[in-house]
Amino acid sequence: MFHFFVSPENISEQYIEIVGNDVNHIKNVLRMKVGERFVANDGNGGSYCCSVSEIYDDRIVAEIEEGQLMSNELPVKLVLFQGLPKADKMELIIQKGVELGVSEIYPVEMTRCVVKLDDKKKKGKTSRWQSISESAAKQSGRTVIPEIHEPVPFAEALKIAESFDLLLVPYECADSMAALRDKLSQVKSGMTIGIFIGPEGGYEEKEIEKAKAAGGEIVSLGKRILRTETASIAVLAICMFNIEANL
Repeated sequence: MFHFFVSPENISEQYIEIVGNDVNHIKNVLRMKVGERFVANDGNGGSYCCSVSEIYDDRIVAEIEEGQLMSNELPVKLVLFQGLPKADKMELIIQKGVELGVSEIYPVEMTRCVVKLDDKKKKGKTSRWQSISESAAKQSGRTVIPEIHEPVPFAEALKIAESFDLLLVPYECADSMAALRDKLSQVKSGMTIGIFIGPEGGYEEKEIEKAKAAGGEIVSLGKRILRTETASIAVLAICMFNIEANL
């Protein structure tokens, strides 16, 4: 069943109204007809099973058949701090991260980042990344659209993560995966977990020391060295499995 996001103000007790780009997608790409069903999400965790009632040039009206479906969001907030990689890699990380349950993503400017963005490019990239997040949220049946922030410096990223319940820092020089397993076994519903991933060039030793000083738990993802995009997907998949299996 297809999923769409609808502004809360367009949801009443019996009907929802879809406007904007999704109207064209429903009419001309999916070619949905009156009576066909879909899921409408309000972006705040609300989810409703609907059927198309009326199709207009600029809007779709649908009847709510079942209100407030069971949420499929993780009971834990996962925030990814991704060392800024090349554009195609960042897009892959966002797409797969959203599918795996990430709540927010901060691209992080680190010493060994290959990519350097000025303020104008940051805004353009962030808009593109947010669009990818929305598409991935629709495809994977999320009830919220994860926020993709503008790139921030490493020091600012650490400051943002200061209040989190747990901060994981996968690092190729960490000894074993035991620390990661131990930390994830202590996770409880409602916690916020920050995850730092280095860029293509990896972390500088000074960055690891600063992460430790900020309360970061240095952990391993295995014996092999992973590319930055692989590391992000791997750690999010590990977190998702442990959280959904145990909570």
